[in-house]
Amino acid sequence: MTFFITGTDTDVGKTHVTCLLLRALRAAGVDAVGMKPLCCGDRSDAEAIVAACDGSVEINDVNPVWMRPPVAPFAASMIENRPVDLALIREKYALLKSRHAVVLMEGVGGWQVPITSDMLMSDLVKEWKMPVVLVAANRLGVINHTLLTMESVKAAGLPVVGWVLNQATQPPEYDAAVVTNRSVLEHLLKAPLLAEIAYGAEPWPGSLQPFTG
Repeated sequence: MTFFITGTDTDVGKTHVTCLLLRALRAAGVDAVGMKPLCCGDRSDAEAIVAACDGSVEINDVNPVWMRPPVAPFAASMIENRPVDLALIREKYALLKSRHAVVLMEGVGGWQVPITSDMLMSDLVKEWKMPVVLVAANRLGVINHTLLTMESVKAAGLPVVGWVLNQATQPPEYDAAVVTNRSVLEHLLKAPLLAEIAYGAEPWPGSLQPFTG
């Protein structure tokens, strides 16, 4: 089984959620590994995923394409004057999928991030028909971002496993948006809430059933 972890934006905690899920699945005896096909900037997300897999995968399999500029992949490819190697991404995905029971693939940035001049991250997910998990950062503006992203995922005809509300940054003592976002989104979204994660919290606080069949 494979799942795609996307976010309402960059820096919403996709890597944190992916790593929590990987550790929980592996602790439950599931042969689960992660993949971050594209890294732009440093490679810390991929390194965290490798660590969450207990070193059972090589970083160049987890992250086959590493662009140094901290921008969208298409922009990074223009800066570096080299194309994103889509063939290598497809090869490494097929390799991980053939060797492991579960693959959690983390996207780069948000749902519609451009990879090349004529391909978005979402196009690869559609190519592979992967069920999607949406990570939303619990902060002001998340309702609009979550509704728009969920609408786009569903318009692509992809199954939605559910959504995760993640406290990606330390909130102030009282924040009306942070306090009310969950109830508003639960009312508006036609998808299950898989987990609500407090700032820096571990371990995975939700059920693993959606990822184990």
